[in-house]
Amino acid sequence: MWRRIGAIIVCVCCFLGMNVAPAQGEGAWGQINQDLQRPETWERIVVDSGFVLGEGKEITIGSGETFYDLSFGTYPSIDGSTVSVPMVMEFARQHLSLPESDLQGFVFLSTTHYAYEHLIGKRPNGSAMVQSLNAAMDENHPVDLIIVTGPSPEELALAEENGVILVQKPVCYDAFVFITHKDNPVDSLTVEQIQKIYTGEITNWKEVGGQDAKIAPYQREPNSGSQTAMEGLVMQGQPMDAAEPNYVVGSMEGLVRRVGNYENSEASLGYTYLYYIDTLYKDSGIKTLAIDGIAPTEENLRSGAYPFTTNYYGVIRGGEEEGVGGRFLDWMLSEEGQRCIAQAGYIPMEPIQ
Repeated sequence: MWRRIGAIIVCVCCFLGMNVAPAQGEGAWGQINQDLQRPETWERIVVDSGFVLGEGKEITIGSGETFYDLSFGTYPSIDGSTVSVPMVMEFARQHLSLPESDLQGFVFLSTTHYAYEHLIGKRPNGSAMVQSLNAAMDENHPVDLIIVTGPSPEELALAEENGVILVQKPVCYDAFVFITHKDNPVDSLTVEQIQKIYTGEITNWKEVGGQDAKIAPYQREPNSGSQTAMEGLVMQGQPMDAAEPNYVVGSMEGLVRRVGNYENSEASLGYTYLYYIDTLYKDSGIKTLAIDGIAPTEENLRSGAYPFTTNYYGVIRGGEEEGVGGRFLDWMLSEEGQRCIAQAGYIPMEPIQ
């Protein structure tokens, strides 16, 4: 109830012209430092959408102002990872024709682990609103679909404990990348070198062709999307013993910022997703390393030549393939859906003709 009152108060402030953005600094929006406005080259791809918002229930609060509790209708309630924000914004532009001023309030993603918890628990996200309609979205509607990196062992166990089968389908490509300070003379590491750095066997950059400086290997907290990828895709079960307590960072933007601003510039090392540092959070103090001499280009991702090629997934609950989340996921993998994903700057599953 208090969350709903808070959402309504925000709508009041927006209606009265006050500068209130509910999502800024919260959830995924707190990990972004770039302007995600519609580009001048934007094209309408979806003409006749079957995914539309439902009717609103009128609410009057003490001031006498009238607002609306808006149902999701045939459009899914979407949650997900930070890296999915531009994709979900593009879907809202295409299907709902929302103005840019509405997108930050409507697209509220709670980040990877919370999104899995919402989906598995069949719980609502409860933070989205459409300011131009003076409406907050139905806070009781459970999340239908999440767009995320792959689940961690803990998230898989949580699903099993709750009797939930996670149905996941890859919707685009990305590269899991390693970053260091731009002044570091090292431009490439091998897979084995990275593994040995994070197990603590390699501790100095001179061991991998760099200067005589102790490596500062930053890492993320358990169950974050990037930590799950690091443990499974890169370390493959090897323990990550190298990080000192102050090297474990609680957010993607925090890790990128720490690598770019580390006091001993050439000594830092960390990891993230290429789309994130190319599109969502830019830092002039970092550079991306090649792996085994292979750069994370689109061609190398599609061919599998880059060793840490990964995907973002659309994930729904098993048994809901014919529900709104399942139907929307099928649309995401259609030619039309993949064109929308490509327009948002992601690498679609197949080249767009």
